[in-house]
Amino acid sequence: MDLGLAHKTALVTGGSKGIGLACAKALLAEGVRVAIASRSQENVDKALAELPGAVGFTADLTDAHEAAALVTKAEAALGPLDILVNSAGAARRTPPDELTPAAWHAAMDAKYFSYIHVIDPVIKLMAARGSGVIVNVIGNGGKVAAAVHIAGGAANAALMLATAGLGHAYAAQGVRVVGLNPGLTETSRVTEGFASTARLEQISIEQARSDAISRIPMGRMASPEDLANATLFLASDKASYITGVTVTMDGAQSPVVL
Repeated sequence: MDLGLAHKTALVTGGSKGIGLACAKALLAEGVRVAIASRSQENVDKALAELPGAVGFTADLTDAHEAAALVTKAEAALGPLDILVNSAGAARRTPPDELTPAAWHAAMDAKYFSYIHVIDPVIKLMAARGSGVIVNVIGNGGKVAAAVHIAGGAANAALMLATAGLGHAYAAQGVRVVGLNPGLTETSRVTEGFASTARLEQISIEQARSDAISRIPMGRMASPEDLANATLFLASDKASYITGVTVTMDGAQSPVVL
């Protein structure tokens, strides 16, 4: 299926690893001009070796000024942005008795503000031009509370509300805002989460992983490519009437009516 994405421009935050890198690869394969962003120049350089033709920038997206500067650099390199994929940042998974006010603040900075700081300038530029799509890779921890992911889940829940609200607010100006809620996905961040679960439950990391997969009806975790394929569709005109919603991709682990 031709998704009609060729010659469009995209910025992928968190594009050097995991889901973000898979999204950048998929967009490039569709003929999109792609910029990626990461906090680490080393990670950017490694990713660009797998992304021929892409450009990369470093930025700490918990800083609103750095986020705004990133948007300026991306548009200077590619032209006006048609697509923003937010996949940067993840809150540290923390057992409840290790939570502190600082940990709650860190979770919001890592997951919520690292998205909002980029969304704010981009959505206003898109609105002024009358078109654009923002896809927020969020996480199902914002809908289903987990003991080791309470602070991060709260940040995810806030992002889902922002996605719905901004999708509604900017629909008349031609901008769509959509969320994706992955469940467990084969990434290094999820692997780190198994370590927190193992510590809380006093089991091995291998057992924590096995137990988690056993609760997924499809019998496996998602791959980053699974999320990238959904992102491509949502970013395309094939999804032109989808906005202000968040789609769950968790292998039917949470069978609820949305």
